Amino acid sequence: MLHTQQIEMLCNASFGDPFALLGPHPVPGGKTSVRCFLPGATSVTVESAKGIALGPLEQVASTGFFEGVVTLASNGVYRLQVQWTDGHSATIDDPYRFPVVLGEMDVWLLGEGTHLRPYEVLGAQPVVMEGVAGTRFAVWAPNASRVSVVGDFNFWDGRCHPMRNRRECGVWELFLPGVQAGAKYKYEIRSQHGEVLPARADPYALQAELRPATASIVAALPPFVPPSMARKHANALDAPISIYEVHLGSWRRNASNDWLNWDELSHTLIAYAVDMGFTHLELLPIREHPFDGSWGYQPVGMYAPTARFGDPAGFGRFVAACHTAGVGLILDWVPAHFPTDAHGLGNFDGTHLYEYADPREGFHNDWNTLIYNLGRTEVSNFLVGNGLYWLERFGVDGLRVDAVASMLYRDYSRKAGEWIPNVHGGRENLETIAFLKRMNEVVGTERPQAITLAEESTAFPSVSRPTYAGGLGFHYKWNMGWMHDTLAYMERDPIYRKHHQGEISFSLVYAFTENFVLPISHDEVVHGKGSLLNKMPGDRWQQFANLRAFMGYMFAHPGKKLLFMGCEFAQDAEWNFNQSLDWHLLDHAPHAGMQRLVRDLNKIYSATPALYQLDFVPEGFEWIEHNDSERSVLSFIRKGVDSSSFIVAVCNFTPNVWNGYRLGVPKSGNYVERLNTDSVHYGGSNVGTPLGIATADDTPHHGKPHSILLNLPPLATVLLEWKV
Repeated sequence: MLHTQQIEMLCNASFGDPFALLGPHPVPGGKTSVRCFLPGATSVTVESAKGIALGPLEQVASTGFFEGVVTLASNGVYRLQVQWTDGHSATIDDPYRFPVVLGEMDVWLLGEGTHLRPYEVLGAQPVVMEGVAGTRFAVWAPNASRVSVVGDFNFWDGRCHPMRNRRECGVWELFLPGVQAGAKYKYEIRSQHGEVLPARADPYALQAELRPATASIVAALPPFVPPSMARKHANALDAPISIYEVHLGSWRRNASNDWLNWDELSHTLIAYAVDMGFTHLELLPIREHPFDGSWGYQPVGMYAPTARFGDPAGFGRFVAACHTAGVGLILDWVPAHFPTDAHGLGNFDGTHLYEYADPREGFHNDWNTLIYNLGRTEVSNFLVGNGLYWLERFGVDGLRVDAVASMLYRDYSRKAGEWIPNVHGGRENLETIAFLKRMNEVVGTERPQAITLAEESTAFPSVSRPTYAGGLGFHYKWNMGWMHDTLAYMERDPIYRKHHQGEISFSLVYAFTENFVLPISHDEVVHGKGSLLNKMPGDRWQQFANLRAFMGYMFAHPGKKLLFMGCEFAQDAEWNFNQSLDWHLLDHAPHAGMQRLVRDLNKIYSATPALYQLDFVPEGFEWIEHNDSERSVLSFIRKGVDSSSFIVAVCNFTPNVWNGYRLGVPKSGNYVERLNTDSVHYGGSNVGTPLGIATADDTPHHGKPHSILLNLPPLATVLLEWKV
């Protein structure tokens, strides 16, 4: 007989080894003692697999704990016929008769922190075990004294389903027969000090409830998406990449001001991106997050697409629809920090498991969030596996890694004395560097068609260089310096720009040190910064003209392109995450003209190899003149692999028309206007070179053997293509 204290501990959910008490246990004479804990049951009978009664179990002192000795079949299979206090009866499979959930190799790799796909064995997934359908649960909580699965299948009662502790890897596991996809659940954890913690959402949950509800939902693992050579080519360094950055909750809403679902977005957003000529969509984080105002940048469910737009299958259809339309999909990914919500990762098992214990390392003062302890192999593995999950199981094209600078530096946004140096006394976070390298190596090895992009705002070296060459291994890096300097220049009154010519040209000093994306992102149009249009100086006409000139310059400059939603039609108000973009502005000619310009820029860009093939090598760019500060004119050449085809870009950043502007060019022949941002078609004044063609003569200029005469329109960018 069992010790009374053990039964009491089990009944009050403080016993950490349930399989030592529950389930089948051999006794002398070839019989088996079967024990179960079923609060609310009045009687329990053991049955064979064929429904034959094998014997009753006796309840111990009205505790809900039942025990009895029976003779089982040689395979040990049995079921429990239960009579409940409300009068109904049911036949159930006993979870405590089933073997371990994790295999030996999984246990080894999880303990080592090298399991490439931990999401395949952790979390909650429907399976069939020994012919019985149910769900296997597994959660990493190495410092807990007891972990139970609670859910809508057991009245959220932590006494009902305590889990087995696999001490080799710190994982608690349990197979629950009969629990199906769609069931809601959490983990109830008792700390090593005996405290029952607020119920935790599953870190590996594949689906979750819509806020303010916080439960995880049992869901099947999405099917593997096969690799695609077409996507590999579309994501390559020498491909045209123009990214439309989107916050799904505020791009467009329905008539009731509610979010569009994944299928509605498939029919509207993707079609819009195709019409506008964007090659890729980038979504602000779509992982489950509790607070709308974080825009997804404080995720709790790293493996769960947010319920705001539908279920995970809907997201899978959205990704497939993107690819069918020839559009790539990039997800913002946040391995830098996580929120302090009680159902999340903070203090997960009663200890600082996922985060650094010391707040000088583990707390973000800027965002009031916790910082992942990437020195723990299990935490690093959680995140590396997560990145691979979205790439393999949904087929997304890439991950844009948020806030990389905050990860790389231990003193990021901290005063002296508020941070802890690394083991060498430096400010670099060595654990983060190792993590980012491993993540990029895993992606490169396991999903070579995919790309990773770093939002990194410092001069940290070789962010987009291979790890074998000493880099971090990203494919692309956001060029925050270009964004800052260029917008600072554009915000100046044109009369003062001649004193700041270096702001607009400085980016070419370092343009080929990284594989850069030129980002005009959501960060530039929030928190009081105003819209992109309202950053521009001058009266209303000049504001639009400045913005058109800027767009032309951006698309001509080396580097891939990124534009936040609304900027393409000159959204007037600052971005508000809580409402749709102001689509009604397209009823007004200047906004419609801006949209036409961005559409044409995208299509010219994608159709012109000189504008994208050699983005990251000096051979793809040549200055004509960057010192004409008196007239605030900038001119340069973009080249492709075929040197016989090139584009000449000329930018006039003053409201003056420069008639008869002589420009040096490398070859004789005609230079045909491909695009003029001052065209009346876009809302401009329609100034330009007659017939849009300039013929080179033999007058040397700007160090070139030939030159052409142009009428440079005011506040405009002109793109010219050389023709024989």
